[in-house]
This record gives sequence, C-alpha cells and structure tokens, in this order.
Amino acid sequence: MNSAEIIEKLKQKGLRITPQRVAVFQAVYHLKNHPTADNIISNIKINHPYISVGTVYKVLDSLVESSLLKKVKTENGTMRYDPVLSKHHHLYCEETDRIEDYEDLELDKMIEEYFMDKKIENFKITDIKLQITGKFKTQ
Repeated sequence: MNSAEIIEKLKQKGLRITPQRVAVFQAVYHLKNHPTADNIISNIKINHPYISVGTVYKVLDSLVESSLLKKVKTENGTMRYDPVLSKHHHLYCEETDRIEDYEDLELDKMIEEYFMDKKIENFKITDIKLQITGKFKTQ
C-alpha cells in the first residue's frame, strides 16, 4: 500500500494525517508478517529516527481503535498487528512465533451454522476468529 492509499484510509476514518501515522501504517503493511510493535519500531527507525517509541504505540492504538488494524495475540502473549481486515483465521507456529493468514469459506460456514444452532444464552456473537496452533514444516 502506497502513501496516497494510506492517507486516503486515514482521511476516511477522520484521523489527522501526520508523518508518524503514515510511517507506522506503512510499516505494518510492508512488513507483511503480523509485526510486533518492536518490529514496527525497528523498521521505522531506519527512515524516521525522530519518531519516539511512545508515539508508535499511540499511533498503533489509534489505528486499532479506528478499525484500520487488528490486534492478534500469540500463544506466548506477544501482541501483533494485522492490516488484513477481511474475515480470516491464523495459523500460528509455536516454534517460530510466525503467523500466517488462513481463509476457508467452508470452515466459516460450518462454524457460523454451528453457533446459530447452539444459541449461547445471554451472549451475542459478533465475530469468530480461530488461531490454529502447530508447526510449519520446513522445506
């Protein structure tokens, strides 16, 4: 995603356009691997050494609050950031801490039908996301 597209997304959400917001949002997209805040900070510091760590965290929080990013928590408690907003699940490698997106319409349909039939008392389901834990095979 280029700077113009990022600026447009920020405008659509009513967020002020700042160099810090653009840099953080761009870093999340370019890293493509559900980066941690530390990954994002390391990436940004190369071209924007003036951006403070606190600012990066504040920008990430505002992007999550504005539904431009999603938080993904790994098995070991690490918080990661996901720019993919469409419905998907995650494959989490417990050996490497790597996360890959996983889409399966048949699985989605099966889960939705199950919970429509199940009707959990006093609870309204708004979204279902799976994190499937295992180990990626090495080639």
